[in-house]
Amino acid sequence: MWQLFQFPLCPFSRKVRLLLGEKLVGYELVRESPWLQRDEFLDMNPAGRTPVMRHDQRDVILADSTAICEYIEETVEKTPMINGTAINRAEIRRLVVWFDEQFYGDVTAPLLYERMHKRIIHRAPPDAKVLREAMRRANVHLDYIDYLIDHRSWLAGATMSLADLAAAAQISVADYLGGIDWTGHEQTKAWYAMFKSRPSFRPLLSERMEVVTPPPHYEKVDF
Repeated sequence: MWQLFQFPLCPFSRKVRLLLGEKLVGYELVRESPWLQRDEFLDMNPAGRTPVMRHDQRDVILADSTAICEYIEETVEKTPMINGTAINRAEIRRLVVWFDEQFYGDVTAPLLYERMHKRIIHRAPPDAKVLREAMRRANVHLDYIDYLIDHRSWLAGATMSLADLAAAAQISVADYLGGIDWTGHEQTKAWYAMFKSRPSFRPLLSERMEVVTPPPHYEKVDF
């Protein structure tokens, strides 16, 4: 069986977990705190980042969420998540990069640093100014998601794709950290509520990160 090295609020691990869940691929979670820089973990991924997937029987180690998702997509035919025409697949990949890089850099990364890393590693309070800016940028991103949903059935087109999983992974972490104001974003809220009800997503909502408590609405499907 695959082992997935991750920690509860790693959005890139969440993206991989959602893909594995949708494709019904079994795996074992292994808690990894990448900031500890364990030698065994660095041997698997010199970049020192989660997620990493390992299959001892096959002698396979996969690092980086993009590489892992592409591998799973290429080797597991069930429920394709990079599908359609070449143009459709290009749009899926564009949006995956958008959420992995733009949304993460603008919203998820500063929230993780201020609300999690500072508390766990530095024992310091968050910077309110940084949090406000992250929430402002989150609102801009939700405006864009609202626009996509207004024009498409799913974020990248007619069917659910890896773009939806990447977006849901980032938003779920930002929401856990109190960085999402859902006011005025009914389209995105309805789309995200649908994701909360999927079997692949439910395990994520029940997990907690030590010393960081999510808002009361976080786990509720009807929020």
